[in-house]
Amino acid sequence: MFSILLIIIYIAFISLGLPDAILGSAWPSMYGDLGVPVSYVGIVTVIISVGTIVSSMNSGRLIARFGTGLVTAVSVAMTAAALFGFSVSTSFYMLCLWGIPYGLGAGSVDAALNSFVALHYKSKHMSWLHCFWGIGASAGPYIMGFFLVRNFTWNKGYQAIQMLQVVLAAGLFLTLFLWRKAEGKAENGGRQEKAMKLDQILRIRGAKKMLAAFFCYCAVEATAGLWASSYMVLHKGIDVQTAAKWASLFYLGITAGRFISGFIADRLGDRNMIRLGQAIGIMGILVLLIPAGNTPVFVGLIMIGLGCAPIYPSLIHATPDTFGPENAQAIMGVQMAFAYVGATLMPPLFGVIAERVNIMLYPLFLFLIMAGMIHLVESAGRVVKSEDVREIG
Repeated sequence: MFSILLIIIYIAFISLGLPDAILGSAWPSMYGDLGVPVSYVGIVTVIISVGTIVSSMNSGRLIARFGTGLVTAVSVAMTAAALFGFSVSTSFYMLCLWGIPYGLGAGSVDAALNSFVALHYKSKHMSWLHCFWGIGASAGPYIMGFFLVRNFTWNKGYQAIQMLQVVLAAGLFLTLFLWRKAEGKAENGGRQEKAMKLDQILRIRGAKKMLAAFFCYCAVEATAGLWASSYMVLHKGIDVQTAAKWASLFYLGITAGRFISGFIADRLGDRNMIRLGQAIGIMGILVLLIPAGNTPVFVGLIMIGLGCAPIYPSLIHATPDTFGPENAQAIMGVQMAFAYVGATLMPPLFGVIAERVNIMLYPLFLFLIMAGMIHLVESAGRVVKSEDVREIG
């Protein structure tokens, strides 16, 4: 039963990734039909991000009350409804309205699945889980492109992905008994999860630094991915087509890295996987600075992606060990909310820097945030460890 549930979780994470990148691939066709400037995509993404942050912050209390299975099923159903709303939108305001359940659903299912896997499965499954997200995120634009190149409208692409979400939601509702059984075993084992408020979470030793570390990680990932092509074109003088292809190497590095990480995560442990990823990421950023033509950019982006690969899954999986299983679910939702805030705020901040100073600061910007994350993770680990020593003494 438990192995069947794991397969369902993997499929659910593919589904979670499917809608994440389709707005960007569909927007060149959408904004003209909706009669708005191309820049308005930022408004939609902010609405989705705010919904995601809100639902992540409250996911711990929802899961504690209703259970992981029901929260996941309802969240996927909300996402499916939102995608249907996108597909029938005839105005930009309708799109914004449907962006609200889109974000709320995505945040809850992300937090619910991550916390469940962290609490019930080994570290390798967390790495593979996020690898499956990468598969979904890569497949979404492909599905949208499949319809667009065949002269269908973007609406059809959204409808196709929405139908996949409907099928998954139905499957989740039909298998709720598996989730209840798994969570019942955990409760019988003596673990009681707490529903905690934000101020309670912030008072836990090391929590603030770890929340800031999640902010920094997603700031690095989102900024690196969004600005890679622009950095190559505007600073390195690489042609647009090549830059677009090379930018995808960053995401390829993340997806491949998470697949590889699954085979070594249990042996190395979460903390060593985090350190390994940080070291590779820092080296990749430094490679970008080598003045030896375009090859360092090609290599550097792959290395940054490979470095990012194990960090986020390992940080999440380490949460129960770091803060206790009874606190993990509540803390994890807030961690993800901080991660979304970092992904939302920092890429636009670098955009301002690139416009007013110079885009050549791209590697330096990434280096400073990565270095800050390393300091925060290590510092949080020392704080928690010293607290454990005092309690034992």
